[in-house]
Amino acid sequence: MRAREPDLVGETDRDGVPIHYEVFGSGQTTLLMMGTFPVVDGHQWKAQVPYLARHFRVVTVDPRGNGRSGRPAGPAAYSDDVNAADALAVLHASGTDSAFLVALCSGIKWSLLVAERAPGRVRGIVAIAPGVHPLAPHPDPIQPVDHPDWAGDWEGWVAYHSGVLLPEPHSSKAYDDLVGWSLQTDLATITARTHAPLRPTEEQEAADLVRRLDLPMLVIHGTEDRCQPLERGRRLAELTGARFVVVEGGGHLPHARHPVLVNTKIKEFVHMTTVATSATATAAATATANAPVAVEGGAPWLFARDRKRRALWVCSPIGLGHVLRDLAIAHSLRERVPDLQIEWLAQSPVSDVVRAHGEIVHPASAELASESAHWESEAERHELHAFHALRRMDEILCANYMLFDDVVRETSYDLWVGDEAWDVDHFLHENPERKTAPYAFLTDVVGFLPVDAEHDLREVELTTDYNAEMIEHRERFPYVRDRSLFIGDLAELPDASLGRGLPTVRGWTERWFSTVPYVVPFDPSAYRRPAALRRELGYGTGYPLYVAAVGGTAVGRDLLELTAEAFALVRADEPDARLVMVTGPRIDPDELPDVEGMDKRGYVDGLFAHLAAADAAIVQGGLSTTMELVAARRPFVYFPLAHHWEQQHFVAHRLDHYGAGHRMDYRTTSPRDLAEAMRTARQSRPSYRPIRRGGADRAADQLASVLTGAR
Repeated sequence: MRAREPDLVGETDRDGVPIHYEVFGSGQTTLLMMGTFPVVDGHQWKAQVPYLARHFRVVTVDPRGNGRSGRPAGPAAYSDDVNAADALAVLHASGTDSAFLVALCSGIKWSLLVAERAPGRVRGIVAIAPGVHPLAPHPDPIQPVDHPDWAGDWEGWVAYHSGVLLPEPHSSKAYDDLVGWSLQTDLATITARTHAPLRPTEEQEAADLVRRLDLPMLVIHGTEDRCQPLERGRRLAELTGARFVVVEGGGHLPHARHPVLVNTKIKEFVHMTTVATSATATAAATATANAPVAVEGGAPWLFARDRKRRALWVCSPIGLGHVLRDLAIAHSLRERVPDLQIEWLAQSPVSDVVRAHGEIVHPASAELASESAHWESEAERHELHAFHALRRMDEILCANYMLFDDVVRETSYDLWVGDEAWDVDHFLHENPERKTAPYAFLTDVVGFLPVDAEHDLREVELTTDYNAEMIEHRERFPYVRDRSLFIGDLAELPDASLGRGLPTVRGWTERWFSTVPYVVPFDPSAYRRPAALRRELGYGTGYPLYVAAVGGTAVGRDLLELTAEAFALVRADEPDARLVMVTGPRIDPDELPDVEGMDKRGYVDGLFAHLAAADAAIVQGGLSTTMELVAARRPFVYFPLAHHWEQQHFVAHRLDHYGAGHRMDYRTTSPRDLAEAMRTARQSRPSYRPIRRGGADRAADQLASVLTGAR
């Protein structure tokens, strides 16, 4: 799922060759994200588009030879002049009078040629890893002697070439993307492009062209770029007087591997260039009119001693369990820091819940890309390969971090809290200089474990790599987190290895986290009289009551359908039985079948009370719901999502620790099997290990100590 869908999708015809483009945003200033060597399409800018489109109008192009653009035959169809003409055609077709051009590698040559042909339409150029060959010779061969020959092994060459462009450690997702984009094109296209006529051809010609254009320019180049030597970027910056941003250790694709840096540099460059141009025009107009220049006032500055303390709380939207524990912790934190104002950066359905509890939802929350919708798009038949889904959510995570980054630069906060805010945590460790306030990270899961280690060696490799990066982040930058809180006891974590040569989950957590008891958002002792609860909730007594719930996403739809079938069989043996089916905020109850004795409901506030009133519950493998059932000591059947590393490993281990729940497998469970399990659960008398009390208060103590300086 994309982080942001285009506002306009278009195509322009260039001598019979379709050139595909997309438009995002509606700012007064346009950025044209140029194409490049046809091993990528316009989606190469996926980490830039959502952020830049909130500030500017952004147009992306699929270069001829890739994506949804045409693949004409012959070298002449891929010349630099032809590609520059494509860009001009897109400017015209998209209704763009003028634009800043953002380009990679050979796209910089095309940008220079566009500016030469239509100088009034190019306001400036961002040049990433410039591929203007005459400006500096390549000191070393780009390819080692033993590189695969693309004519004999196209896929092997693609794999090799993608690795060459991404030398940075932990680049597996960018590498997978590049391989996928490269395989959209073919050998004939790449061969034709390699033999296409190039411009400029001589050092002097290139230098004269650059000087003649006299354009504002920003140059970004990695020191480990094995495609374009650093000297080309340095020489381009010298000729133009451009700011030269050197990415130490960076490869050829800094916009993919280091998006926060590149995004912020692009925005700064465009903004400063635009302001400078505007200021020049304003000064000229003022001089002509002989009138003073008006200075626009900003928000009043408030003396620090008079400011309320303020926290920004980022809450994971995957399910609804996080928000209830966060509300409980926030309530306890306010008791300790009475003048604290909390603002929530949260998306639906979390934002709906916190708003209903009287909390302040930051207005920027409306611009967050939907993580819940992404998870739902990845799920099918009660199966969700959560680790791969998380990897494929990379552009959403980047977009949401960039929004967070904007928010905390517009407003000063005394504390940032992230409950499994993986986007914030990852990008802060990748860019520790962006930290401007104390930061606390909360989680109930640590690290990734493969779900099919015996048969899926690629998953083993990837989870190990992600865990290694996590470990490196914490050990290299321990100051990024002022508090790391694991919600639960260490014994609730599996003692499994994080990968070959890495520590165990439990051992590493013990070293780097403080632990607090599991946070239950209610007093369990008040919810252990089911009959009284049933009367209070209006259910009455004297009949079997089942409750089925699947959390805050639509992933559990298949389980609810199975439960409906099973309940029909239960009713055959227990004619007075009732089932309350809670579909959550993202599943329409009317889309599920009707069964005699079954009451379908959408979102239910205080669901834990209804679960505690049940004779037995049927739930997914989500931690929050299952632990609420443990706290209330109610019998339940649970179905971990297939291939969901957290539910299969972490949740199952924790429930085993408490001696709770009857685990079942959706793929092998028939309606009759589930009906029997429901009846058996109803007749059982749980004796779970008790959950330690005071989790919310202990967590609040830790957060309060950051705000007050206490230890």
